[in-house]
Amino acid sequence: MRIACLGGGPAGLYFAISMKLHDPSHEIVVVERNRADDTFGWGVVLSDETLDNLARNDAVSAERIREHFAYWDDIAVIHDGTKTVSTGHGFCGIGRQRLLILLQERARELGIELRFETDIATEAIDGFRREFDLVLAADGLNSRTRQAFAEAFKPDIDVRDCKFVWLGTRQTFNDAFTFLFEKTEHGWVWAHAYQFDKETATFIVECSEATWRAFGFGEMSQRESIAVCERIFARHLGGHSLMTNAHHIRGSAWINFPRVLCERWSFENVVLMGDAAATAHFSIGSGTKLALESAIALADYLHSEPDMAAAFARYEEERRTEVLRLQSAARNSTEWFEQVERYLDLDPVQFNYSLLTRSQRISHENLRLRDPEWLGSAERWFQRQAGVPDSDRAPMFAPFRLRDMTLANRIVVSPMAQYRAVDGCPTDWHFVHYAERAKGGAGLVHVEMTCVSPEGRITPGCPGFYAPEHEAAWRRLCDFVHAETPAKLCAQIGHSGPKGSTQLGWREMDAPLPENNWPLLAASAVPWSERNQVPKAMDRGDMDRVRDEFVEAARMADRAGFDMVEVHAAHGYLLSSFITPLTNHRDDEYGGSLENRLRYPLEVIRAVRAAWPAHKPLSVRISASDWVEGEGVTPDEAVAIARLLQAADVDIVDVSAGQTSTRARPVYGRMFQTPFSDRIRNETGMATMAVGNIYQADHVNSILMAGRADLVCLARPHLADPYWTLHAAAGLGDSQCDWPLPYGPGRDQLQRLAERGEGWV
Repeated sequence: MRIACLGGGPAGLYFAISMKLHDPSHEIVVVERNRADDTFGWGVVLSDETLDNLARNDAVSAERIREHFAYWDDIAVIHDGTKTVSTGHGFCGIGRQRLLILLQERARELGIELRFETDIATEAIDGFRREFDLVLAADGLNSRTRQAFAEAFKPDIDVRDCKFVWLGTRQTFNDAFTFLFEKTEHGWVWAHAYQFDKETATFIVECSEATWRAFGFGEMSQRESIAVCERIFARHLGGHSLMTNAHHIRGSAWINFPRVLCERWSFENVVLMGDAAATAHFSIGSGTKLALESAIALADYLHSEPDMAAAFARYEEERRTEVLRLQSAARNSTEWFEQVERYLDLDPVQFNYSLLTRSQRISHENLRLRDPEWLGSAERWFQRQAGVPDSDRAPMFAPFRLRDMTLANRIVVSPMAQYRAVDGCPTDWHFVHYAERAKGGAGLVHVEMTCVSPEGRITPGCPGFYAPEHEAAWRRLCDFVHAETPAKLCAQIGHSGPKGSTQLGWREMDAPLPENNWPLLAASAVPWSERNQVPKAMDRGDMDRVRDEFVEAARMADRAGFDMVEVHAAHGYLLSSFITPLTNHRDDEYGGSLENRLRYPLEVIRAVRAAWPAHKPLSVRISASDWVEGEGVTPDEAVAIARLLQAADVDIVDVSAGQTSTRARPVYGRMFQTPFSDRIRNETGMATMAVGNIYQADHVNSILMAGRADLVCLARPHLADPYWTLHAAAGLGDSQCDWPLPYGPGRDQLQRLAERGEGWV
């Protein structure tokens, strides 16, 4: 094949090398617009895994690269005058210029033509397409090839919020990859610093747009900008200066990071690679890794697949999975730094943990493998904050107190509709269901949304708090749970609003009953869907009656023996229909602004708080986002909602999202709703519960240890395993959970099996 590689960075050079190793008869030219020794970054970070991949592909260049690596195992975080060091991370760095020179030398040895100082105008790209069998576009972040064929590649470019500048220094950071956080007169500024040769370190300075503007960096020359950075980080630089190699750029050289992702990576005989195809934020150090491993993969497929089109298809299919995985991690990391000022008041132990786990690539137990000593000290710190000295139990087993209610641990059984009630009365199904989960070790068990009136039910199978027989049935459950288990019980009370009079959940969710429908109420006459009936827009009389029904339901829950009550103001039900502008179209004092939309829900919540005993905690569940782009409740508004709930004497907010509109387009994934809890907790100081696709003990411990929530709710895992908490404890080697006394032999066997790495199945 005759191959042109447009771009002489790591991607273009290493692809050319890999192709020549497969078949020396390939005619390959690498075209680069800069000089051979020009480079505008400083160091490159690679993992041990990537080095191993390079060695398998080309042992010669891999060995030369290894000879110039600076290795480090530690990460140091210097914040609030405290230096925290953890180990076991396994990174290595090399100067970008040195890497390019080594790859250029190897390319020449293999007979690859290198053309430098050759600017490729957009109109010249078509000439390469006609002249060569294959054109690799590795022409970087601002790829002209990608721009020339934008209709085919369909790039999506997301410019991120923070400003950063890529600098270097002769100050050494030999002992660790170092994060430095400095509070200035204009806000926080931080640096990512790491050694890449004996004399030089990369020093990336980053800050928010607001801080950047307040300093006036945009109006400064590079020298002026660098002088300010030297002053900010003077105590870390040891008298050394900061350096730039971006002399070709006018101005201060600060930029915003652009996240690039293309819908397609190939078009006819042109294929994208490296930053031209996809970028990963520098805070996870994976851009060069992606480029080198993509070069290996494409070269392999071009020699294993029947033709070039098949090779391109396989390259896109298989590499895209890895790229999206890393971009997801990079997005999490990017957002953490964009919001870092939210976390800077955390204790240094928790701040360090939050930083280390920011991308979700490193989990709690993964940290234990890397540095068991540090993680153990962090777990003891967490237990001390919970009032338990000298305990090394995982965060999920720390107690938690709200008013006079103390939970044995941080695990919550989420409210999950059972649809088994008869005329609103819970049955033996409910007794067995909730009693089993209370026996299963969770600190707090929610019962499903229990409705304040017959008309407030979601379905005919939903339970209620509006008749004496309901109270008696719930009291039977509470008495058993309190007598036989350490678990506490929370009653979630609500009114279905526009989502009422629908079929049982396992039939057709949210669809109206085929017959015997009852009238509905809502903030406005807006149906849940075109199929559902139009609810009546509540007047003042309706509001008074429903408010009083919530109060009576709370009083009944107290008499039945519940330890906590939660008002359901999420998921499109009655109170939620007031909060979201998607369904609240009122033009009176209960519609319009967020303050007005919250007026009636807060009236209900305050009335419940007044009726609910002062020594018992009150929770409210909210939808922190409507998941409707450009409309509805936003995470910003969720923070404002939480502040108003605090002012209404609410103790904890149960942070869910969505289910308020059929137009919602949620973004699913592990712990996908936890960021809403994180933001509310760390911006308001209010206690939160996290929900949403949390299913492993690792998830729970990571959320708690990083300060993203105070309690963690698991729904479907508790449907599959009522004893999830006890089983998780055995898996973690924790033998301190209370098991029901008759179940002692089962506990002992499970713990023995867990010690041997075995399970029940």
